[in-house]
Amino acid sequence: MIRIAVLISGQGRGSNMQAIIDGCKSGKINGEVALVVGVNNGAPAMERARAAGVAAVSIPPKSFGCEEDYEEALLAQLQQNNIDLICLAGYMRVLGGRIIETYRDKIMNVHPALIPSFCGKGMYGHHVHEAVIARGVKFTGATVHFVDEDYDTGPIIMQRVVAVDANDTPDSIAAKVLEAEHAAYTDAVSLFAQGRLQVANRRVVTLPV
Repeated sequence: MIRIAVLISGQGRGSNMQAIIDGCKSGKINGEVALVVGVNNGAPAMERARAAGVAAVSIPPKSFGCEEDYEEALLAQLQQNNIDLICLAGYMRVLGGRIIETYRDKIMNVHPALIPSFCGKGMYGHHVHEAVIARGVKFTGATVHFVDEDYDTGPIIMQRVVAVDANDTPDSIAAKVLEAEHAAYTDAVSLFAQGRLQVANRRVVTLPV
């Protein structure tokens, strides 16, 4: 059974975090969410984590003199809790190099589009869905990927496709994509817990059972 940490930030609702917690409790994921780390102690997702019986710790970056000190505090918290997998859920910061190296191919993120489209710095939340409508694409979706040193550039684990209808709005696309995110994220974490994800030359291969 793997030990999972979920990183959140800002005022996120924590629905992807909740999907992972639920996936563990249902047995879909052979693991447990052992830790939630946020930057704002009063965020709705932090309260949601505590209500689910998960330890939730706030580490506000602004309380540190430099980025390196924040990174050390975050890394210490992860290591003290014997974390096997880190899942980003609305975490808007680029993780520091020491954390990336320590947990290489053990950090996941979900993005509300089909990478490499509509991704990168500044492309998050409704910014993505507004861009999708403006471009007139017929399909969007959700992408789960391993995290590297830049925004949305790590190896892709899994993608779910969502159709864009002529009458869709950013809100309606967001609702459809969020459902795809929950399914894809829990599937990806489940495969990781089974030891079935292998990364080679920036490609992720799903090993057979």
